[in-house]
Amino acid sequence: MSSPAGRYARFRADQQRPALAEFRGGYDFRLDTFQVRACEELEDGHGVLVAAPTGSGKTLVGEFAVHLALERGLKCFYTTPIKALSNQKYADLVRRHGADRVGLLTGDNVVNGDASVVVMTTEVLRNMLYAGSGALVGLGFVVMDEVHYLADRFRGAVWEEVIIHLPESVSVVSLSATVSNAEEFGDWLSEVRGDTVTVVEERRPVPLFQHVMVGRRLLDLFADADRSGAVRVNPELERVARDDLRAGRVQRSRGARPGRGSYARPGARSGTRSWTPSRVEVVDRLDRAGLLPAIVFVFSRAGCAAAVEQVLAARLNLTTAQESAQIRAHVDNRCARLPDADLQTLGYGEFVEGLARGVACHHAGMLPTFKEVVEELFTCGLVKVVFATETLALGINMPARSVVIERLSKWNGETHADITPGEYTQLTGRAGRRGIDVEGHGVVLWQPGLDPKAVGGLASTRTYPLRSSFRPSYNMAVNLVRQVGRAPARAMLEQSFAQFQTDRAVVGLARQLSRAEEALAGYAESASCDRGDFLDYAGLRRALSEREAQLAKRQRHDDREVVVESLEQLRPGDVIWVPSGRWAGPAVVVDPGSRSDRDGPRPLVLTTERQARRLSMIDFPTPVEATTRMRVPKAFDSRNPQQRRDLASSLRHAVSALPADSLQPRQRRRRGPARGTVDDDERLRDLRARSRAHPCHVCPRRDDHARWAERWTRLDRDTANLRRSIEQRTNTIARQYDRVCDVLDRLGYLSDDEVTPAGARLARIYAELDLLAAECLREGVWEGLSPAELAGALSGLVYETRTPDEAEHPRLPRGRVRDVVAQTTSLWARLERLEHEHGLSTLHRPDFGFCWAAWRWADRAALDDVLYETELAAGDFVRWVKQIVDLADQVADAAGDGPLRRTARETVAGLRRGVVAYTSVSA
Repeated sequence: MSSPAGRYARFRADQQRPALAEFRGGYDFRLDTFQVRACEELEDGHGVLVAAPTGSGKTLVGEFAVHLALERGLKCFYTTPIKALSNQKYADLVRRHGADRVGLLTGDNVVNGDASVVVMTTEVLRNMLYAGSGALVGLGFVVMDEVHYLADRFRGAVWEEVIIHLPESVSVVSLSATVSNAEEFGDWLSEVRGDTVTVVEERRPVPLFQHVMVGRRLLDLFADADRSGAVRVNPELERVARDDLRAGRVQRSRGARPGRGSYARPGARSGTRSWTPSRVEVVDRLDRAGLLPAIVFVFSRAGCAAAVEQVLAARLNLTTAQESAQIRAHVDNRCARLPDADLQTLGYGEFVEGLARGVACHHAGMLPTFKEVVEELFTCGLVKVVFATETLALGINMPARSVVIERLSKWNGETHADITPGEYTQLTGRAGRRGIDVEGHGVVLWQPGLDPKAVGGLASTRTYPLRSSFRPSYNMAVNLVRQVGRAPARAMLEQSFAQFQTDRAVVGLARQLSRAEEALAGYAESASCDRGDFLDYAGLRRALSEREAQLAKRQRHDDREVVVESLEQLRPGDVIWVPSGRWAGPAVVVDPGSRSDRDGPRPLVLTTERQARRLSMIDFPTPVEATTRMRVPKAFDSRNPQQRRDLASSLRHAVSALPADSLQPRQRRRRGPARGTVDDDERLRDLRARSRAHPCHVCPRRDDHARWAERWTRLDRDTANLRRSIEQRTNTIARQYDRVCDVLDRLGYLSDDEVTPAGARLARIYAELDLLAAECLREGVWEGLSPAELAGALSGLVYETRTPDEAEHPRLPRGRVRDVVAQTTSLWARLERLEHEHGLSTLHRPDFGFCWAAWRWADRAALDDVLYETELAAGDFVRWVKQIVDLADQVADAAGDGPLRRTARETVAGLRRGVVAYTSVSA
């Protein structure tokens, strides 16, 4: 109970701010100090930036903006970065204010779009601003939830576009995760939006305790603070690490590989299970400790699915009979509108079985509906454990009592990289449910070689700086020129957060350059040799190494060609040996694949374990050769379990009859240049001769000089980069905008200060490859296509393969589409050359890896067939189809009256069916 003085102070404050008093009355808990301050500033007419940890309640400030708008008879737009968040926030606001006052606008849903409060994705608001939509009349507040998304390199520019272009009369409420440069971001907001108050809250509403799970023991990461108040790593963990290190030395002496990553100790063991808990042990231990519900982050989709299977196979059951019945009823209700055939294809039975026992996975490859069901059941406490990829850490509100991180490194598309302190904070930030848990728990699983001190540093670092990803696009340029003219648009772009940060950074870069130049002079002096110019000699040695690497790369290319040739020679019935990977061992070729694929055929094979899989050249480091042949029935169907079983049995019989030494792949003679190519290279011989003849080559201190020369070379390269950075960062955004406009001038989309009719069409296309789409429209590339063919053609402008190998050999339907693919690629090559002439590189090569799937789905193929033929995950499939739908809508809007507009509308209708059409939000 508060004191009389405290109650009186509250009474006086409520009298001064009646809107906030009324808003507070709608909650049965007391607002935190940072929430009150932000709301007071908002009621006083200021814009606000609120940076606070996940789960701290910063969205309450956004809800106060909604309250103010309704009280004052104004509109409020509530923007979110993803559709799932928009749907979630729409449901929250409908419960609070009623369906008649709240609307929703996303690419999938239009619900009550003229309402006083409209929830939308940020792109929808950006498009409204460029179109001069009448819905902007009466707009008083815009809430930008998860505004730190402006750092996203693909979509981040949209946030800056909105902030810069909103009318001055609109108050902006920016809600961000805790970032280390919130004050800098607030300074920029004040510069472009007027008076903006930055409110930073570092304290978590629920304390977070960090642990490491060693076997079945849950050890604290940190010990109690010492007398000085310093926090130190738990000595018991350091003892475990020392034991692990000693064991690692023994393993290393036996040829084991060391641990991987910055959080592993050098020399630590790998390859033997010691104190690394299994996934089943993790779930069981957390359950017994009362630490469920938990999110377990596993940085792979396959790993998430495997984790659920492992828990189910161990017969763990985390739900009561009543909870299981509730779960089944909820899932059946949510999925009732999905076709039964599609549910069967998507493994609905296994999905429900896992949920009923309290376990699920969550990743981007899942059907959106399935993900939503997992989120709903976890949030209400029925599902106890979710194995998820890191995408769950972004966006949707799904807190847990505990968060488990399986490994401290993840695949970033190119290599395994350590997670950053910012990523660690985001992941563990979901631990601890406000109003439910008195504390949250972050758990790292012990891995061989784990360094507790490095983990402690990771957990205690709070550096997550916000960095702008803003860059002018072609669509942005024509829209700005159309609205305000070319010169005013240039001045407007100079207000971007990117330029704001760049201007501040140049001062620091100049200081770095001065120090680097001093160090360069010192390195050059240390590398000096009394026999000659050692830096010149080092340049020769560097050129020699680069030439050797170049020739080795050429040899690998030749070897690759030999493998492709061997794949082209395969025929149905050939028995081959797959040398490594999941499918290692004997296999029979069922379908040799098409020779038209860019990287050679992808033969469909069946293994002795009855697994049917398409292979490619990456599965064969050396040429493949048939060891024998066997009969494959002409009508063989790889999807039929009985036929796979029979053929696998015949394969095992055929293999058993072969001599043992014939099973292993035989070495085949290389085609093309002989091994002596490297030694016979004239340039290489010249470099070797010049380096041997150089006077420094025989210097007795050559190795010592070389070390200093190597340091000089690295620093010289860095210094050159610094100089370029300083030159380029002056008016960077404006200069890039000028180049974009020059390209548009050359192509006839702009004429001085005017937007041409072609430019007006470009202004309606918001795809990443906006200019390529506009060129395809202008050149008539898509004219005369059927709706299904247009779907395939448009896919190349939105799709991006997950692996480079997929992009190299797309499967294409026969007929017009192949010509359109060639025309589109040719147009892109022309645009790429034009961009290069103007110092730009914004348009990536169109990717037709989804073309076959888009064409088949638009041609009314069954979901089962499309997913089987393309090996796509259901969630990926739905996401890419929806992006094609968005682009087809834009094409229809930009095409004008004519056959193409009708075709594009039919394409949308053909794609928007089944699992793609289903939405959990209804009007």
